[in-house]
Formats: sequence, C-alpha cells, structure tokens
Amino acid sequence: MSRLRLVHCLAVLAGTTACQTAPPDRPAVAAANVVVEETEAWRTVAWERDSAALDGLADRWRQALAAGREAKLSRRIAAEGELLIPEARLAWAAPAPGSYRCRYVRPGGRRWVSSAQGFCYVGVEEGQLTLATELRGLRFGGYLWALKGGERLVFLGGAVPAGTRTPLAYGENPARDAAGLVERIGEFRYRLTLPEPSPGAGLTIVELLAAPRT
Repeated sequence: MSRLRLVHCLAVLAGTTACQTAPPDRPAVAAANVVVEETEAWRTVAWERDSAALDGLADRWRQALAAGREAKLSRRIAAEGELLIPEARLAWAAPAPGSYRCRYVRPGGRRWVSSAQGFCYVGVEEGQLTLATELRGLRFGGYLWALKGGERLVFLGGAVPAGTRTPLAYGENPARDAAGLVERIGEFRYRLTLPEPSPGAGLTIVELLAAPRT
C-alpha cells in the first residue's frame, strides 16, 4: 500500500471513530492525528550511494577544504570567494533556462585543479529543469529536482560517452552516473557540487555564470 493511500485509509478510519457515540460509562476518546512525511521525489530515483554522498556533503566540504589548506592552497581557495564557501547559498536556487559559462575546480588535492571555461545549458523538459555541461573531462546531462525550502536542487544525470552528444540516463550505467547539489551563490551565479560516490573522496565544484545575451 502506498503512503498516500495509507494516509487516506487512516483519515477515513479516524473519521468513522469520531462519528460513533461512545458508551455512557466510557469517556469519548479523540482520534489521533497521524502525519506521514512524503519522501522527496529525487530519493525515489537516486541510488543509495548517491543519497548517502549528498547527505554527507557537509563533511566532504570540510575534508576537501582542510586538505587544500594543508597543501598550502589557502590563497587559491580564498580567491574563489563564495564558490568555495559551503554556507554561501541564497534563496531561489533554480537557474533560469538558458546558456551559462562554466568551469570546475577541485579543492581537495595536493595540486590545484581547475578546468578551462566551457559552456553549460539549463533547459526545460516536460516541466522539469535539465542541466547539461560541456567541459573537457566533465560532460554530462540530467534533471534538476527541487528540494523543500527552495535553497537547493538535486542534480541526477549521466555522462556523455565519447564520440556522442547524448548523455546516458541516470541509472543506465551506475559507473557513469553523476549526482550533486545546485545552489545560487550570487546574482546569476550558481554552483553545482558533485561529491565522488566513494566514501571519503573529494568534490568537484562547477561554477555557472549566466552568459550575456547577444
């Protein structure tokens, strides 16, 4: 039985009990309110390993930044501003459809890793936002799922195989899946944080800046 059907059945049963007349020698007992919290939609799609990686993102941030500073990369980290400040997120995280300039950094290694600038694209498919990246070594596409509160979105997608233009569907090849969080960190500026699926591994942070319209 689904959760929604269970809630409906409980509501019907509770209403039936409330309408009955209690015996004279017993006090009437109020029906209990049962609240069943809905599972966020993305969790019904995501692999358990990806759900765990996203739930543990705060620890990944701490580990990655600590490793970067230990490798004497503090100045580079600071120069990125809000991009590498975990708490720097603003309301209304959903990016407007259109083209974005983007690049990625990986702050947790012994060497500073930063990509050349490329392009990303936010689209709409059947009412749901989509995201595709065209970065050397990081080409993927997938869907964005809204979270409660509106401050973050979950990205679930797949890599674009070499020699093709179409990304794999999420779940089609678990080894090529990608999962991350999208947040707004400034005016027309967003970031996509991608934790590696392996426990304790690093992060890839993709910066997205709205491309000027010509």
